[in-house]
Amino acid sequence: MRVASAPKGFARGYLRQMAIPLYLVDAFTDRPFAGNPAGVCLLREPLPDAVMQDVAMEMHQAETAFLLPEGDEWRLRWFTPEVEVDLCGHATLASAHVLFETGLVARGPARFQTKSGLLTAEHEGSSIVLDFPATPAEDFPPFALALEATGIRPVYSGKTRFDLFYEVATQSEVLAIRPDHTRLEAVPYRGVIVTARADAGTPNDFVSRFFAPGCGVPEDPVTGSAHCALGPYWQKKLGKDDLVGFQASPRGGTVRVGCRGERVRLAGSAVTVVRGEFVLP
Repeated sequence: MRVASAPKGFARGYLRQMAIPLYLVDAFTDRPFAGNPAGVCLLREPLPDAVMQDVAMEMHQAETAFLLPEGDEWRLRWFTPEVEVDLCGHATLASAHVLFETGLVARGPARFQTKSGLLTAEHEGSSIVLDFPATPAEDFPPFALALEATGIRPVYSGKTRFDLFYEVATQSEVLAIRPDHTRLEAVPYRGVIVTARADAGTPNDFVSRFFAPGCGVPEDPVTGSAHCALGPYWQKKLGKDDLVGFQASPRGGTVRVGCRGERVRLAGSAVTVVRGEFVLP
């Protein structure tokens, strides 16, 4: 049997392509198909911003992380399908998980240089613990469009460095939200955090949901960066430094939060569900 030859120039063209190791990781969960999925790309050299944005759009996850080695540290950037963001918890957890799993970081914490400064991640038992800056909420008048789009009646209204922040009276109110994403997209902030004290008899201290359609993320499954505000808020209300938050999205996920002054420790697990390569011309 004769095998057809490849088109002229095929091999030479293929060898010019760049194959980027790519992982899809479910973060803030210990089982596949739960928590918040993130793409993680391991770079050997810098990529243009426009290319990273195209990759993130192709991945179509809430965030895709790009890791570039810099000595003993890693340059870390995060992109939604539409924009680059300054801080992302679940994609940082996913990135640390990949570095630990592949042995690229064998001992000690993984250190990330980011647009939000130095972030670290280290193993504690079966969990990965992230060290992030606290972004506490400050009092802020209710933003009418956000309230209309979510249908909530907040008992507290605030604003963080990135997001609008609302507490409602009960867990059931958080679960019942059916937002108008088209109207929410017009809200001029990264996203909207809605939270409530968890029902008695559950293992959680608080529940939350996070909506960011303006960034291409109608509802984020589990948002680490939102817990940089949720932790300090509930620390003050409940008088506890260590808390358990459940993000009540359809996929759902648990974030253990430790408040340490101006820093917040976010702990969770992660699971790799896809390994492959992204081929760029």
